[in-house]
Amino acid sequence: MSSPAFVTRLSLQLHPDPARVVIRPYVPADDPPEFSTQPHSRAQRIADRVLTLEGAALEDEFTRLMAEFATRHQNAACAFLRRFHEVEGQLIQAAGASHEQSLLIGAYFCHEYSYEAAALFNPSIVPHPDQSGLPPDTIRFVMSLRGVGEGHVSSIAFRTGTCGPGGAPIVDPPVARSIVPRVEFLDGQSPDAGVRILCDGTHPLSECVIVPSTPSQRHGIEDLRLVRFVDDDGSSTYLGTYTAYSGQAIRQEVLRTVDFRDFELRPLTGSAASGKGMALFPRRVGGRYAMLSRHDHENLWFLTSDSLHQWSGGVRAVAPRWPWEFVQVGNCGSPIEIEEGWLVVTHGVGVMRNYGIGACLLDRDDPSKLLARMSRPLVRADGGEREGYVPNVTYSCGAMVHGRVLVLPYAIADSFTTFATVPLDALLAEMS
Repeated sequence: MSSPAFVTRLSLQLHPDPARVVIRPYVPADDPPEFSTQPHSRAQRIADRVLTLEGAALEDEFTRLMAEFATRHQNAACAFLRRFHEVEGQLIQAAGASHEQSLLIGAYFCHEYSYEAAALFNPSIVPHPDQSGLPPDTIRFVMSLRGVGEGHVSSIAFRTGTCGPGGAPIVDPPVARSIVPRVEFLDGQSPDAGVRILCDGTHPLSECVIVPSTPSQRHGIEDLRLVRFVDDDGSSTYLGTYTAYSGQAIRQEVLRTVDFRDFELRPLTGSAASGKGMALFPRRVGGRYAMLSRHDHENLWFLTSDSLHQWSGGVRAVAPRWPWEFVQVGNCGSPIEIEEGWLVVTHGVGVMRNYGIGACLLDRDDPSKLLARMSRPLVRADGGEREGYVPNVTYSCGAMVHGRVLVLPYAIADSFTTFATVPLDALLAEMS
C-alpha cells in the first residue's frame, strides 16, 4: 500500500551516533552475603583506595582523569564533584578528602552512557519559544527524539531547526558534547513527587539530554509527545506526556518547561495513566484540560480533567475500521487545531504488526466526535523503510503545521528519523 501522491517524503535523515555520551551515576554491586568477607561495603572499599593516593600518584591519576574526560563533556569536573557529594554519607562514610580526591571518588561512581548508540527515533516537533530574527514565512522548531542506548534504556534527546516556505525542515547540526544536568527532587526528599532537571541554558539545546533519574524511569523515558500549551489567560508553556518504564511496570508522566532550559517531570495519576500513548490538547476544551489516550490498547479515547495530573474515564473517539489498523489505532502526537477542527495524526497497526501513519479530523467543540478519517495510511513501511531494529514500523510522536503544510517527522523501524510534508488541503480532501 503506497503513500498518497501528495505526500512528499524528504531525504533528510537523523541517525543514532554512539559518540554522543553523557555522564551517569554508577553504583557498584556488593558481594552476595554468603560470599562477603569484608567489614565494609564495596563502595567504601573503592573510596578508601582512592584516599590512599597522595602526592605524585594522586596528581598523575587526577591529570589522567581530566585529560581523558574533560574534552568529552562540557562540565565533567562539576559532575564528578556533584557525584562525590551525592555518595558521601550515603554510599560511603564522610571523608576528609582533598579536592582532587573528591573528584576522583566522584568519577569512580560515574560512567559514560552512549544514550543514542542503538536508535534515534519517535520524534515530536513544536514551535521554538524564540522566533526572533527569522526570514518571512520561516519558523524555528524544537524536536525531541527517543534515544536508545545500552540495555535498551531510552532517554530524551533534542534538536533544533527551521522550516521555510513549503515546510521542508533544516535541522541544526548537533553540538558534539552533552552537558550533565542537575537533578533535584521536587519535594526535596524523594523522587515520588517528581524531579526538576536543571540544564545550563547558555548552551545549544542539542547538548541537553534527559536520562532516567527516578525508580519509575529506571529502564526508560519513552515517546515524549510535546505540545505548546496556551492557557485561557494567554500564557504558554511546553508540556509533554511520556511513558516511564521501571523495568516491571509502566506509567504516564508529564514534562513541563517554559524555555527548554529547566524541566519538571511529574507522574500522572488515575485509571488512564497506567497505559500508553497519552497526548495533551494544546489548550483547554470546554474549560478543562483535554487528552487523547489509548488506555485500552486498541481505541483512541477522549478524556477531560480539571487537573493536569489526574486522568480517568473518557469516551471512545476513534476505533479500528480499515485493515491497516485492525489491531489498534492511536495518536501520533497531540491534536493540531486548524480551521476545520482538530487534526490528529494517527497510527494504525495491521497485519504482521505493520505500523502505518494516518490522520483523522475531530470536531473542534466536541473532540469525541469523529468528522472524517483517512482510509489508507499517509506513510507506511515499504521498500527500504521496512528494515531496522523493529521491522515494518513507521511512527511519530508529534507533527506541526506551518502555513497550510503538515510537517511530519517520523521514525523508521524504531531505528532512525526522517521527514515528510503533506499539504493540508490535499490531506483533508482525502478523508472520508
